[in-house]
Amino acid sequence: MKSLLGERVDSVVVDGRGVLGDRLWSVRDPDGKLGSGKSTRRFRRMDGLLELSARYDGEVPVITFPGGQVARGDDPAVHAALTDHVGRPVTLAREEAVSHFDEGPLHLVTTASLGTVARAHGHPVDVRRTRANVVVGWEGEGFPELGWPGRRVLVGPEVVLRVTGVMPRCVMVNSAQEELPVDGSLLRDLTEVSAGALGVVADVERGGSVAVGDEVRLASG
Repeated sequence: MKSLLGERVDSVVVDGRGVLGDRLWSVRDPDGKLGSGKSTRRFRRMDGLLELSARYDGEVPVITFPGGQVARGDDPAVHAALTDHVGRPVTLAREEAVSHFDEGPLHLVTTASLGTVARAHGHPVDVRRTRANVVVGWEGEGFPELGWPGRRVLVGPEVVLRVTGVMPRCVMVNSAQEELPVDGSLLRDLTEVSAGALGVVADVERGGSVAVGDEVRLASG
């Protein structure tokens, strides 16, 4: 679900939309804006979303609240539970014609970039703050993936991605989640060292399975 806690998994299936099931559901205001950590033309900031987690039971999202309460997406009571939690009238809705993604179907970040930001920031940067789909182990310093737009990225034996642009960061990187506290200076430091960009966005040219440990290669064309 969009803007809820992320989930670490050992393998995923990737299709033309991105990681299967990723951000397919969202919390929505009555005017259709999607619950987020920020307010824009499409999104509306809703405090408390990063206190929630979600998993799938088949194709039905199941949401867990901070006190351990569980609400299924196919239970009409889920809307009232979410409304009580965020303190405003909202509903749970499945993606329709307009994508829930901020920038694109798939988001990648390298460990080299995370290390570079950590040195500028003065302490480690937990990858959960980036909301990335794929974390690529990459030696060296700097921000190597910021040079990937226009290139293909081959992930494992099946998946082919086309990098379309860099990922601009927002206040979400500063937000508290799970045991991570609010970090009010991270976005500022990112802006200083990389003009606020961290990671890249990619379209899926060929889908398939991706697993932890898969090789990641760059292709020129």
